[in-house]
Amino acid sequence: SPLVKSFVAGSFSGTCSTILFQPLDLVKTRLQTTITIPSGGSVGMFAIVGKVVRNERLFGLWKGMTPSIFRCVPGVGLYFSSLHWLKTNFCEGQPGPFDALMLGVVARTITGVTMIPITVIKTRYESGVYSYGSMREAMCSIYRKEGTRGLTCGLIPTLLCDAPFSGLYLMFYTQTKKRVPQRYMEGNMAPPVHFTCGVLAGVMASAVTQPFDVVKTKMQLYPHKFTSFYEAVWYVNKKYGPQGFFKGLVPRMLRRTLMAAMAWTVYEQITKSFGMK
Repeated sequence: SPLVKSFVAGSFSGTCSTILFQPLDLVKTRLQTTITIPSGGSVGMFAIVGKVVRNERLFGLWKGMTPSIFRCVPGVGLYFSSLHWLKTNFCEGQPGPFDALMLGVVARTITGVTMIPITVIKTRYESGVYSYGSMREAMCSIYRKEGTRGLTCGLIPTLLCDAPFSGLYLMFYTQTKKRVPQRYMEGNMAPPVHFTCGVLAGVMASAVTQPFDVVKTKMQLYPHKFTSFYEAVWYVNKKYGPQGFFKGLVPRMLRRTLMAAMAWTVYEQITKSFGMK
């Protein structure tokens, strides 16, 4: 089945990219959690890396790997299989710019709603604010103390962040590929071309959706303090100003861009080997 092949290809690509780029996600979350230092300066990306390595050793940069795998592997598989079904049934496999935008939004919305409990656990694991011994302990603790709402907190900013990112990414990615001469899309040149197109698409999509990622992190880490999307937005703007909405942009841009580019490159090659292209 093409849907099963798409799921398998997406899951495999998600595994590779998740393991490789997990440290960037952890650094992004820590930057959004710790905004300032006593002297009033900003906490830098390399300062966060140094602190994590000193206190938690090198493998501390991969903290949250288990929930990341549980989220990204089936999540990326579900995203690609949903995308394949939508492309096949609504635009005959050849989406235009607007079609690509909407397909990416719908596919990511399906994935985001399905995986939101794991997303909450992943964010809390990475933050260093919570100490959970296992995913099961985290799930039970959140449900016992906060109920179902705790496992779905930050859903709106998650969708506002991830769905537009996926839509914009897919639109930029497909349109960039169309402008590459066909001779470069075949043979040994295909993987680096796909990767380059993915990087360009990721940079543009990350910058547009960054503010929603900051709000999502706040709501998922402090659900009792921020009970609504508006409260989190108001707090960030009042305390840190407009620049607060772009905290963690560099590691997020690096991670989302490289992860998406790698996932799509691996996915394109696997689907080609499956005879789907």
